[in-house]
Amino acid sequence: MVALRLIPCLDVANGRVVKGVNFVNLRDSGDPVELACRYSDEGADELVFLDIRASLENRNTLVDLVSRTAKSVKIPFTVGGGIDSVSSINDLLRAGADKVSLNSSAVRNPDLISESSREFGTQCIVIAIDARRKVNKVGPEWEVYVKGGRENTGIDVLSWAKKVEELGAGEILLTSMDGDGTQNGYDLNLTESVANIVDIPVIASGGAGSLEDIYDVFKEGRASAALLASLLHDKKLTLKEIKTFLLEKKLLIRPYE
Repeated sequence: MVALRLIPCLDVANGRVVKGVNFVNLRDSGDPVELACRYSDEGADELVFLDIRASLENRNTLVDLVSRTAKSVKIPFTVGGGIDSVSSINDLLRAGADKVSLNSSAVRNPDLISESSREFGTQCIVIAIDARRKVNKVGPEWEVYVKGGRENTGIDVLSWAKKVEELGAGEILLTSMDGDGTQNGYDLNLTESVANIVDIPVIASGGAGSLEDIYDVFKEGRASAALLASLLHDKKLTLKEIKTFLLEKKLLIRPYE
């Protein structure tokens, strides 16, 4: 079995780490490279950097940030935001990123998923899905949002998750926009629904607020990894505390070193 992962997420805007609630009301949380080093030293399994304004502002992710991070941390990291070509993926991987995360560009051009997975390997290609529960629906239905959560595509999340797997995605980064930054718990229904229909790892994102939330998303949500942001940035919990708790619960977690 593959160990479950804890992945701090660093949302970057204007060169700083920011965090908001439901993708709005952003507040400053620190320097991205400094935070990356801290989380790496504290026992994170991986890191994710998301340039959250890149797609909205029609620009590429900052390669310099990737390069500086690669020189400073010892764990794998994924970078996303404004990546829209095989060439830009190549630039980021050459700068030191281990994986890239595609969202808006993948929806706009699904062939980019298959082209990039053939070129660099499926293990390098993560598809980010920003999901929001469909309005006025009693049953659990979610739609895909792009451009930093500002545009509703009307695409069904479950159908899209299955399609990106078929196109060659190696992993899905699944964010509940309804839960983002609230610290009220992950959307277990959403996470489990996606995990049940794909055979690739699902990273759960949006809503972590307690040790129990993280345990639940692994046990009930069937996530392969849990993304953590404000919970860590605000120092409500440490990675050591989380890992100790999950190990006591007998989950397969890499121990804190």
